[in-house]
Amino acid sequence: MSKPRRRVVHDAPLLEGSPEMDGIRALIADVADTDAAVLIRGETGVGKDLVARAIHAASLRDQGPFIKVNCAAIPAGLLESELLGHERGAFTGAHQRKQGQFEQAHHGTIFLDEVGDLPLALQAKLLHVLQDFRFSRVGGHEVIKLETRVIAATNVDLERATALGAFRADLYYRLNVVEVRIPPLRERKAVIPTLVSQFLSRFNEQYGRRRELAPETMARLTAYHWPGNVRELENVLRRMVLLPDAEQAFAPHAMRPADDPPRPAPVVTQGLREIGYQGALAAEREALVHVLERVQWNRAEAARVLKVSYKTLLSKISQLELTPGKS
Repeated sequence: MSKPRRRVVHDAPLLEGSPEMDGIRALIADVADTDAAVLIRGETGVGKDLVARAIHAASLRDQGPFIKVNCAAIPAGLLESELLGHERGAFTGAHQRKQGQFEQAHHGTIFLDEVGDLPLALQAKLLHVLQDFRFSRVGGHEVIKLETRVIAATNVDLERATALGAFRADLYYRLNVVEVRIPPLRERKAVIPTLVSQFLSRFNEQYGRRRELAPETMARLTAYHWPGNVRELENVLRRMVLLPDAEQAFAPHAMRPADDPPRPAPVVTQGLREIGYQGALAAEREALVHVLERVQWNRAEAARVLKVSYKTLLSKISQLELTPGKS
C-alpha cells in the first residue's frame, strides 16, 4: 500500500524562524492529508488559530469551509443551537430553521477554539457527534451525516480538568489524536525579528505608512518577555505603525524581562501550619470554582463530580463565600 503523500505547508510565514516552529510545520505536513483530529495546546496568544488555519490550508479539504467556533464566547444556553443548529419552533425565538456550525463545516474543517471551556452537558453532546459524525438539529428528528475535519484548541490544562471531573476523559481522547504544542514566544525569541518585520510590512501597507524601527527599539522588543505572546507583539507593532510616539512609549511599557534578577521574596510572617492551611483553602477554592462554573452552578452535579455530599459542598461554598458570577 502506498503511503499518503506529505503535504506542503504554504503561506504560513509566522510558523517560520525557529527550530520549534519548523517542527510544527513538519508535523502539520505529516497529518494534513488525514482526517485525524488535532488538539492544539498553548498559552493565550501563541498562534493556535494560525496553526489550525495552516492545517486546513495544507489539507485535502482546503477548498471547503473553515469554520471557527469560540466555545468561550458563546453563552452556554446557546451553544448547542450554535453547534448543531435548530428547527423552527424548537424554542422561543426560533422563528426559522438554522444551520449549526458543524453543518456549515461540511466537507471542510471545524475549529473548536477554547474547547476546554465547554460545559459538561455540551461535552457529552459533542462526544456523540464525534463518535459517528451524525447528529440532529435541536428540536428536529432528521439525522444529518457530517463529513468534516475537527481541530480543537485550548490553553486549559485538560489533564487536570479531567482529573477534577470538569472535562470528560472520553472526549479528551477523542480530540487528542494528534497533539500540537506551541511554545510561548519567550521560549523562541530568535523568531521575534522575523515577526516584527512581517507585522511592520503588513501594517505599513494596511495603513499607508512607511514606519521603520530604530535599532534600540528592536533590542527592547527582543528583550521583552511577552506574556501575551505573538498577539501582544502584533498589537504593539500595530500601535507603533499608527501612533508616532508609540515607539518611544514602549520603553516604560517593556516591563522586567524574564532573565532579569528576580524581585526580593516577601517577608514571611506566618508559621508553616498557617501557610499550609491557607494553601489548602486556596486549592479547594480553585477546584470548587472550576467545577461549579463548568456545571453552571448545578450544586448536585458539582457534589457528584467532587465526590462529596451535597451538605459538605454547601458548607464549603458558604465557608469560601462563593457566589455565582463573583467567584
